[in-house]
Amino acid sequence: MKINIKTSNLDLTPAITIYIDDKINSLEKFISGKELKDWDEKNQAAVEADVEIARTTSHHRQGDIFSAEVNLKVPGRIIRAEAKEWDIRVAIDRVKDELQIELKKYKNKQETEFRKGSRLLKKLISISPLAWLGKEKRKGGRDLEEGI
Repeated sequence: MKINIKTSNLDLTPAITIYIDDKINSLEKFISGKELKDWDEKNQAAVEADVEIARTTSHHRQGDIFSAEVNLKVPGRIIRAEAKEWDIRVAIDRVKDELQIELKKYKNKQETEFRKGSRLLKKLISISPLAWLGKEKRKGGRDLEEGI
């Protein structure tokens, strides 16, 4: 997973960078291994996280003065989460929790679509090949080719 960090009105310290890396990398367990290993023809990661942290105001000292936004690009979808909190670490934790919920939904949807396709394939295989060609007789005894 590739992580891009951008800051606005805030100095990026190594401690914050490590904290962001730990929290975002903890989301890898909700993404299948195939997506993490996939690389496209431009040698870019299939899963990419764009993290933006900012201090929303310069003159306030209390309230929600820090914001964190994450755009997580997974194959076929972009998952976005944002939070505003009184502390930058709390905002990052809140964003991680929101992304975790959305990634669980994404993974569950992929699994159900796979199972749905498997059921459809099994149903098609169980149908007689004559039914595919339209050569079977109906219950009334007439052939489908007669057109009567």
